[in-house]
Amino acid sequence: MSNPVAPNVPALPTFTEIICEMEERVLTITLNRPDKLNAFTGTMAQELMAAYDFADHCDEVRAVIVTGAGRGFCAGADLSGGAKTFDYGKTARTEAPDPETVRDRGGLVTLRAFKCNKPLIAAINGPAVGIGITMTLPMDIRLASTEAKMGFVFARRGIVPEAASSWFLPRIVGISQAAEWCMTGRVFSAEEALAGRLVRSLHAPDELLAAARSIALEIATNTSAVSVAVTRQMLWRMLGAEHPMEAHKVESWAVLQLGKGPDALEGVQSFLEKRPAAFTGSTTRDLPAIYPWWDEPNFS
Repeated sequence: MSNPVAPNVPALPTFTEIICEMEERVLTITLNRPDKLNAFTGTMAQELMAAYDFADHCDEVRAVIVTGAGRGFCAGADLSGGAKTFDYGKTARTEAPDPETVRDRGGLVTLRAFKCNKPLIAAINGPAVGIGITMTLPMDIRLASTEAKMGFVFARRGIVPEAASSWFLPRIVGISQAAEWCMTGRVFSAEEALAGRLVRSLHAPDELLAAARSIALEIATNTSAVSVAVTRQMLWRMLGAEHPMEAHKVESWAVLQLGKGPDALEGVQSFLEKRPAAFTGSTTRDLPAIYPWWDEPNFS
């Protein structure tokens, strides 16, 4: 009998504006500019994408929590660059920038999060406005502190929603609620976020991270990593499907392919034997042949 393939566990990376910590197969990413309320920068964008890369390439990671250091989650874009903060191309007003090269940094981060194989949980511990809240939209579950405040403030800054939030937000909270929050640009309470279904639950500040970890550990302890990865993409990508037949086709193939694998055997056997399952499937090598079933669109 051949020896089982060792899991892929790369070294935990270190960064300058975020912190990555691993415990019990849960990766916690902490935005770490507390003196600036974790305001978003180009460096933070690159580091977040690298952290998501690490999570996808590390078999030890079963779930990811994103939170903020200090009293804020993320106060939005760092405005220290002044009036041209959002002029990504730094072009003169008379120039016509090439639409094929201008990319919103927040959008790059949320699109990378959207592609993740691991479930993402936001623990919104304080103010989260602008990119501070839109970066959480492709995350699967959002919890918030009772002291958190949120705002899609773009219209009050003379710009428009970014980070692909015009796609994500209406799908999460509905078009009317999304329109109200984006068109008024006002900052609202955690209670309003809960009522609008933007967040799952509210927690006392000192209980928030524990609540997020409880959900992450439930996933990490009881489920197949491969099943979760495929399920995550099914749920998100079927939001844009034209007919349930698209879901039926993908589900049928996925059930067939995963049903022949060791995780399905272990899942059934552990149930019959009334014991916890010990899944061994790896998202770095055991995803079914059907995955990915979609064509990744180009920016153009």
